[in-house]
Amino acid sequence: MWEYTKKLKDLFLHPKNVGEIENPDAVGEVGSIICGDALRLTLKVDKDTNRIIDAKFQTFGCASAIASSSALTEIIKGKTLDEALEVTNQDIAEYLGGLPKEKMHCSVMGREAMEAAIADYKGEITPPEEKEKLVCQCFEVTEEKIRRVAIENHLTTVEEITNYTKAGGGCGSCIPQIEEILKDIWHIKMPEMPAVKKKLTNLQKIALIQDIIEKEIRPRLQADGGDIELIDIDGNTVVIAMRAMCVECPMGGVTVNNIQEKLRELVDENIVVETG
Repeated sequence: MWEYTKKLKDLFLHPKNVGEIENPDAVGEVGSIICGDALRLTLKVDKDTNRIIDAKFQTFGCASAIASSSALTEIIKGKTLDEALEVTNQDIAEYLGGLPKEKMHCSVMGREAMEAAIADYKGEITPPEEKEKLVCQCFEVTEEKIRRVAIENHLTTVEEITNYTKAGGGCGSCIPQIEEILKDIWHIKMPEMPAVKKKLTNLQKIALIQDIIEKEIRPRLQADGGDIELIDIDGNTVVIAMRAMCVECPMGGVTVNNIQEKLRELVDENIVVETG
């Protein structure tokens, strides 16, 4: 289970600046609900001084995403646009007293939303060629983002890139490309790719599904106040029940989809997850 700081927990349970500014001067939207994390940032800007008067956010994501978004709005309020652009994802993490390494992508998402909002205010448009350079199709992560995050945070491994951007955390097909990007940046030798999964017997498949749910999926949900229970496994159909905070969570469907994708990635591409 991840260790969350007292400040992070407080901003998760009592987030500041939640909502949307009416008639905002700037809007920044990043991420995707399909990918599990999305953030919409709205700003009110003093046009005479280019100073951020107010900032509000709406986010779909985990406790770290909510706390990071809240922290971002607190940090940038009162700053000029140029001063805000100097805020890094590490500044957001430090404001929270630290983030689990697996959740650093939440601070990166905050930084990106801020930059997108300021670009919107200035009328700047992302060149089409940059939008096309996707490395990770699962989480829509571009080569530019991977390079920038790697350099700014001194990341040298694929695991670190995944922690900060989610790239490589889905089907895994982009891992060789991520390795090549890191080699190009740091000129280092990367570890060899793991062997391809072997075909599992039914008993092995059931045992692996149970192990993944107990050791990977449940701890992550429990860390955010949620939980699930494995009800049944029938061939490629996995039946689960949502528990604790997951019962009333409006993002329950996304959670089920993410569980399904994780089991398809690690066990069998034909697995279907249902709630019962």
